[in-house]
Amino acid sequence: MAQAMINSRMLSWARERAGLSLAILAEKLKQPEEKVRAWEDGETRPTFRQAQQYAHHAHVPFGYLFLREPPDEDVPIPDLRTVGDHASPGLSVDLKDVLRDVWRRQLWYRDYQKAMEAEPVAVVGRAQASWPVAEIVEDIRRWLDVPRHPERGNWEAYYRDLIRRIEGLGILVMRSGIVGNNTRRLLRVEEFRGFAIADPLVPVIFINAADVPEARLFTLLHELAHIWLGESGISDGDPANRQQTERICNAVAAEFLVPEDEFLPLWRDLEHWEHNLAPLAAHFHVSQWVVARRALELGMLTEETYRRYVAKRLKMHREREPGGQASFTRAVPGRVSRRLAQAVASEALSGRLLLRDAYQLIGVRPHRLKEFARKELGL
Repeated sequence: MAQAMINSRMLSWARERAGLSLAILAEKLKQPEEKVRAWEDGETRPTFRQAQQYAHHAHVPFGYLFLREPPDEDVPIPDLRTVGDHASPGLSVDLKDVLRDVWRRQLWYRDYQKAMEAEPVAVVGRAQASWPVAEIVEDIRRWLDVPRHPERGNWEAYYRDLIRRIEGLGILVMRSGIVGNNTRRLLRVEEFRGFAIADPLVPVIFINAADVPEARLFTLLHELAHIWLGESGISDGDPANRQQTERICNAVAAEFLVPEDEFLPLWRDLEHWEHNLAPLAAHFHVSQWVVARRALELGMLTEETYRRYVAKRLKMHREREPGGQASFTRAVPGRVSRRLAQAVASEALSGRLLLRDAYQLIGVRPHRLKEFARKELGL
């Protein structure tokens, strides 16, 4: 069979980028380890099919294997995550691929907005880091037109309503727990909880839907605070994070969801502190996770107690949803943003966008697009 005229140096680069050992990749390829090593050393070449499989398992575009040098993969968004008192060790290939997918959608939507002669989104960079947290919170509430907390409904209804209002301001909100549509490539909550791109014309909030569902409400407000400050960044949501932007965004999210002056008189010093969670969650219409986070912020819990609680909730979530299927079956408008899905579907159905390009942007196959637009988007 014909050999693929690839650059052997790109093979080892792709494997190491994916964090795979030679032995593990050889097992995935169902090839002897010595044979795969010979490919990487340039002693022999894989067939075209073998090279395609290599690229598939290393999670790189097949064309990358023909490049003379590795592509520049610098991330033009600040990495605000920390490990203890140190900066994060870098981004996984999964997170890089998610970022690339989001940027691709954002670039298309930016061109679309320019064609529509849209104005910049007014709330991007409205606040300054020097503003008091309460002032930022009140400004966000005014723009979203919401009270201190809902009078009825549960945290899930509150979450959905806030996303609708945030997208109404012109901000794309995307939620997924996997890379693309690949249910085997689960995003790790331990790596990041979300990120924000504070672009003036097309700001984006991405929420890691592999996280505990009730934790996502806090992440949504944390990333919205990033947009308000005009500060892009990848966030881990760690309460121990000492970076200024992360501290401000954590404080804004906590105060927005559970105002301090209302929370303190309601918190009781109980033998079992968790007995506070249900009644306070019902009062503020937020999740019990958010109440626990607020208790930590205000010194009612130790960091160790809070981390044990979060670990328990995450473990329960993973046991309920093994394999990440729930993330994959999440409605497309939620995964790629309803605003974006509406724009893509409208352009494709009008003939101004190729159906295959629409599929690449929102993941809806051409023969299902018309029904999807009618049922899910009301077009």
